[in-house]
Amino acid sequence: MPQRKLFVTTALPYANAPFHIGHIMEYTQADIWVRYQRMQGHEVHFVGADDAHGAPIMLKAEAEGITPQQLVAGIAAGRPQYLNGFHIAFDNWHSTDSDENVQLSQDIYRRLRDAGFIERRVIEQFFDPVKNMFLPDRYIKGECPKCGAKDQYGDNCEVCGAVYAPTELVTPYSALTGATPVMRESEHFFFRLSDPRCVEFLRGWTQDGRLQPQIANKAREWLEGEGGLADWDISRDAPYFGIPIPDAPGKYFYVWLDAPVGYLASLKNHCAKRGLDIAALLGDPDTEQVHFIGKDIVYFHCLFWPAMLHFAGQPYRDPDNIFVHGFVTVGGEKMSKSRGTGISPLRYLDIGMNPEWLRYYLAAKLNANVEDVDFTAEDFIARVNADLVGKYVNIASRCAGFITKRFAGKLTHERDAQDTALIRTIDESIPAIGKYFDEREYSKAIREIMALADRTNEYVNANAPWELAKQPGREADLQRVCSVALNAFARLTRMLAPVMPETAAKVARMFNCDFSTWESALDIVEIQPYSHLMTRVEPKQLDALFERETTPLPPKAPEQPQRHAQKQAHLAKEEADKTDEFEPFISIDDFAKVDLRIAKIVSAEHVEGAAKLIKLQLDIGEDRPRQVFAGIKSAYDPDKLTGRLTVMVANLTPRKMKFGLSEGMVLAASDEAGEVPGLFILSPDSGAVPGMKVR
Repeated sequence: MPQRKLFVTTALPYANAPFHIGHIMEYTQADIWVRYQRMQGHEVHFVGADDAHGAPIMLKAEAEGITPQQLVAGIAAGRPQYLNGFHIAFDNWHSTDSDENVQLSQDIYRRLRDAGFIERRVIEQFFDPVKNMFLPDRYIKGECPKCGAKDQYGDNCEVCGAVYAPTELVTPYSALTGATPVMRESEHFFFRLSDPRCVEFLRGWTQDGRLQPQIANKAREWLEGEGGLADWDISRDAPYFGIPIPDAPGKYFYVWLDAPVGYLASLKNHCAKRGLDIAALLGDPDTEQVHFIGKDIVYFHCLFWPAMLHFAGQPYRDPDNIFVHGFVTVGGEKMSKSRGTGISPLRYLDIGMNPEWLRYYLAAKLNANVEDVDFTAEDFIARVNADLVGKYVNIASRCAGFITKRFAGKLTHERDAQDTALIRTIDESIPAIGKYFDEREYSKAIREIMALADRTNEYVNANAPWELAKQPGREADLQRVCSVALNAFARLTRMLAPVMPETAAKVARMFNCDFSTWESALDIVEIQPYSHLMTRVEPKQLDALFERETTPLPPKAPEQPQRHAQKQAHLAKEEADKTDEFEPFISIDDFAKVDLRIAKIVSAEHVEGAAKLIKLQLDIGEDRPRQVFAGIKSAYDPDKLTGRLTVMVANLTPRKMKFGLSEGMVLAASDEAGEVPGLFILSPDSGAVPGMKVR
């Protein structure tokens, strides 16, 4: 495969607040893609930066009594804990308030001016008579002139997506003081997006396959809509925190002009650190410029940005791809801390949740379309526990101990036809799964990887190394089966490495191997003693993440004794009358607290001195079977239970009995009395494997 040369960015976060979960989702999406490209041997320059300019930062700094630079520096100092915490590996992180950005923004402006794309006009602009300043678009609110939505910003409507001038708002008001703004004249600078040269270029650029179909269609609507493209006001008046416009005292670039130039400024800073020539890198026809952004900033990135770069000329280059994603919703709703649907990335890390749980969960839901990613606590718990622990980690935890304890860590490469078929199936799947990663179809890649994990677990269950270990003369078979399973596990780990780099690094150290390349030969020869790779998600962790609190009810007045007696008698009668009714309804959150697992009965035996109990050893995909005492002796012969699959409650508090510790509960159906013939343990359908989540 020819080596690619990639310059990759994510949208620049505004430097007036910490990262939110939407940032982490976008950075994770890009980071997975970048890691896969590197595993393919491609050259990647992955850079980011803080978007540091504009009126909001200036005004917030003013309110806090500090300079804008101090405000930005304080926010920037907190970035590494997020990026490192979620294993997001940018090559460089910079700021738009930098010498590189000043130089590049002014250079691009001069080139556009000299090419006839900049025009000066005297305009009427809203002025806040209380604050005594011209109002930036985002500090003017009113009714959208297109759809009538109220409280919309002065540059675009968040309801219908329309783009307009602030003066077009109906009943505008200042978001700073609430005052009705007045009109005053000011000279402004415009980028002539309506120029026929721009329109012709954008018609071709937006429709040549580099954009997702949904985005290309939206761009066509803008290009062919009534009135066509409007020219873009790229200047702001002092006071303003930004980059001065050359030869125009008191005028500054509007933040949306210099913000995307920040991609190039960070690349320039990165190249200087690495001894690279940025002009040569950008000028190389093989270099691909790729941006990951959210759907809320498409207009700027798919119209203004490519037109700016194209008409600025070499060494600047048009973006080769702009990959757009949706938002993160929680339970189908926009995030809101007050409604208990806000997710703080820092809180996620502070309460000790595994960052790779979230990386995996996002990957399992992300695809190449412009779709929102919905987070629910129940789905998160189910996916992580069933897939990562119940399927993936389960393979290594059940086989690695036999290799290190019985065979000094040495694997064998002796294989029978069944063994060879499993390894061949996994190896033949690698190119297709790689293609899914390259095309950002992460959910499809995860689905295929987990299907291979299922097949590997079926192989382990069918060959039962724990049974082979008990049989004299089966040492060679035990070593062979565990070696095949661990080689399969290593291949699955390599395919998950872009998603879970830290886990992959742990496995690489444990297995004495390297997962840095995608399709190279991989045969594990010797392993180190197995160490635990991942724990399950606990529902209480999600409660802590969402900071769920219950408001206590006010105390009730004490009831009179006679009334209390009457009430108790009434309740007793109701209880007697409802034997055929269902129990009161519970919420999905209540149900999610019960962790139901597929369990294989490894052994069953009578309990001496117990009239109703059978002692079961249950395999639910953990390092060792669990012991459970079940009151099913009246209905079942222990000898006929061994090998059966059933369902158990896996997170029931262990109960100390006089016969031993019971570590769960087997589910059974019964009549009201719980006696024969109405006692039946539950059995899953064929294909279920130990450890699977029942939901």
